[in-house]
Amino acid sequence: MSQSTIHATLLWVVRRDLTLAMRRRSDVTTTLFFFVIVVSLFPFGVGPELNMLRSMAPGVVWVSALLASMLSLNLLFHSDYIDGTLEQMLLIPQPLSVVVIGKVIGHWLVSGVPLVLIAPLLGLQYDLPGETLLVLAGSLLLGTPVLSLVGAIGAALTLGLRGGGVLLSLLVLPLYIPVLIFGAGAVEASLAGMGVQAYFSLLGAVLIVSIFFAPWATAFALRVSLE
Repeated sequence: MSQSTIHATLLWVVRRDLTLAMRRRSDVTTTLFFFVIVVSLFPFGVGPELNMLRSMAPGVVWVSALLASMLSLNLLFHSDYIDGTLEQMLLIPQPLSVVVIGKVIGHWLVSGVPLVLIAPLLGLQYDLPGETLLVLAGSLLLGTPVLSLVGAIGAALTLGLRGGGVLLSLLVLPLYIPVLIFGAGAVEASLAGMGVQAYFSLLGAVLIVSIFFAPWATAFALRVSLE
């Protein structure tokens, strides 16, 4: 099977999912609005104490991003499962993992990238310095693809199950913990004036491992769910 055919299939899946996402803008904006509202509520509840706001900012932003990403995980395969498109995708000559990668990229572009772009603006509410805002954006840029990749495994395992949303949360949340620790740790290290290279290296390592293993695990889970 030629590389050009695989690339064409990958691009087709990404374009298709982006087109469908633009037609369902409410689903896309819900994730972003949830992230903005949750991050913005904490300064009102805590008060104007800047030292406290700065110390809690890394955890608040990262937990909010994690929860916002989970809101859209059900959309990864559910609509294609309902209308039968997913079963047709199983019949194409290209590996199912290629389709999974395309759908994960599409999910990250519509749910992860907006969080990366808006996070530095929200970080201003916590009086974060400019360098720390860049670290925050960088950690999210490395971490949010992992959330989509790992979340795809959970979405595939719970596909078609009654109450799958709750089960999906229980499956995915423990796997998100390393990303949360390393991502928030990078921002905390920047605030403390320490180096962030170690945290970024760990995030990059988790991302590489996820890229290698998550698509195949998701493809296997999809085949099991559709049988």
